[in-house]
Amino acid sequence: MTLPKTYFQMMSTLNEDGANEDGALTMALQSVPMPLPKPDQIIVRIEAAPINPSDHGVMFGWADMSAAQSKGEGAARVLSAPVPAAGLRVMKARVGQDLPIGNEGAGTVVAAGDSEAAQALMGRVVAVMGGGMYGQYRCLPAAMCLPLLDGHTAKDGASSFVNPLTALSMVETMKMEGHSALVHTAAASNLGQMLNRICQADGVELVNIVRRQEQVDLLESMGAKYVINSSGEDFILQLTDAVHATGATLAFDATGGGKLASDILTAMESAAARTPGAYSIYGSVHHKQVYLYGALDVSPTSLSRGYGMAWGVGGWLLPNFLAKAGPELGMRLRSRVARELKTTFASHYTDEISLSQALDAKIVKTYNAKATGQKFLICPQMDMT
Repeated sequence: MTLPKTYFQMMSTLNEDGANEDGALTMALQSVPMPLPKPDQIIVRIEAAPINPSDHGVMFGWADMSAAQSKGEGAARVLSAPVPAAGLRVMKARVGQDLPIGNEGAGTVVAAGDSEAAQALMGRVVAVMGGGMYGQYRCLPAAMCLPLLDGHTAKDGASSFVNPLTALSMVETMKMEGHSALVHTAAASNLGQMLNRICQADGVELVNIVRRQEQVDLLESMGAKYVINSSGEDFILQLTDAVHATGATLAFDATGGGKLASDILTAMESAAARTPGAYSIYGSVHHKQVYLYGALDVSPTSLSRGYGMAWGVGGWLLPNFLAKAGPELGMRLRSRVARELKTTFASHYTDEISLSQALDAKIVKTYNAKATGQKFLICPQMDMT
């Protein structure tokens, strides 16, 4: 196969506004030269790449996306959005840099270096992670690829890393830290549905927190036993009942802001108080932990400390966990994803768009809303005219 000399890559750029303290963020497709793979590298023709909430940080940062506008058509389309002075200060380090976008994707290996590992992937459909996936091609080490099984397409494997490995790693974190059950928020998401399938298969008790009745119905139709609607008047009581029934002392919170993390800790403490034991003015002795792994709510995290002294709230990031867990565990988790790609780790997309359409301000406002149940897939080989 003859490769083109150049290809389109989506970039996000932050610039200062010399006239005032504000800045401007732009996203556009840039024509970049096709690289020559080194001995241990491959070139993947990217055919599918999901838009995950974790991609939004590089894409938009602290820009005011409600005021975003787009100009031009096709490959010449440019998206722009103002960045308030406070946001510009936070992102000062990236001013003037063209940052490639897209955490993960999948496609066909169309060129390879001369190493045995690279040559073995020629013509294979692979899932890849490593940034820059919102482009028509991607050059990266062969060792970073996950070869898909026969019959699996790029769309099947586009979301093979972020959501599947996150869900699996939540269960692994539970085991490593000595907990026995989990609480998960924003639980009707693609990731939440995967976590439910994992927990059901592995015999792990899971408490799901959602915001709407239709999300309760969805998860219960999947066999979820504990689904709590945070909009209900008896939310805390129901949550406490579920935590008491499961013994959950570990939670993963995708919202990040607000008082949901505090509510979970309160429920854990109240559940512990139902079990007879030695009284202590310092509360239950079993450690209660909430990890914030998302930022669906960008307001400050509010904690009302009524849950003793054995508790913690901290950040949790997939790459950090995998680095700590080691390559052997990472390989085991990736192998499971490959085997169960169309079952446990199946992803469903509501919209498929081109690179150019991903820069349309109207479409951007839709996928930037991060609505539960709505997931966009970028298809970089789709016609952009």
